[in-house]
Amino acid sequence: MIRESRKTRDFRIRLTESLTRERRAFPSVKLAKHEPIYACGDPAETIYFIESGQVKLTMLSPEGKECLLAIHTGGDTFGELCLTGTGTRQEAAIAMEETRIQELSCASFMEHLNRNALVEGFVHYLADRVGEQQRVIASLITVDSKHRLGETLLLLARKLGRPDPRSTRIEQKITHEELSEMVGTTRPRITRFMLQFRALGLIEITPEHFLLIKEKKLTDYLAPRLLPRSPTSSNFV
Repeated sequence: MIRESRKTRDFRIRLTESLTRERRAFPSVKLAKHEPIYACGDPAETIYFIESGQVKLTMLSPEGKECLLAIHTGGDTFGELCLTGTGTRQEAAIAMEETRIQELSCASFMEHLNRNALVEGFVHYLADRVGEQQRVIASLITVDSKHRLGETLLLLARKLGRPDPRSTRIEQKITHEELSEMVGTTRPRITRFMLQFRALGLIEITPEHFLLIKEKKLTDYLAPRLLPRSPTSSNFV
């Protein structure tokens, strides 16, 4: 799993600080849990910044099956494909929990980046995102669905997890159906694999029904079959 670079982390911090200073120009909007932000086919004219909360991006396959493309959290942007001038959204965006976002037109966003010397950081941020997507695509081709589930759980631990004395705790409920969409397999297989991971002590379910991911144990379990890291990945920590 590719970790974001220090430059990307710095960019996220600096973008958050700069947009906070200019909140009067870009006021935030509060979204309820499960509230749609945009749908596939909507006009693509704006970029969104997440102040707090979580947003998922989904797309429908030609057969009508929903595919979970990504989960974004506080400090992330999404909707950047509008910068290509495609005109319409290729995916849908939905709030996973109560979320606050800021909405910027493409022109305003680029002006903000230039004004705050953030263009280079934005490039690194997008490069990390592309690297993560390439990793997902390679995983779909080269490893089985059980392994993909393990890597998906590690990704969710990084994106949504909170420190826990025993492991990493995910308080956001991720259904087996959503995991099946991310992994590219059936819900029954996800259920079977999750039971196997629990039996191996790689994950736990707390009495509060939170998911605990034993990151080191799960990483070690997957290690013999992890894909080779690319030569450029040495800059990622």
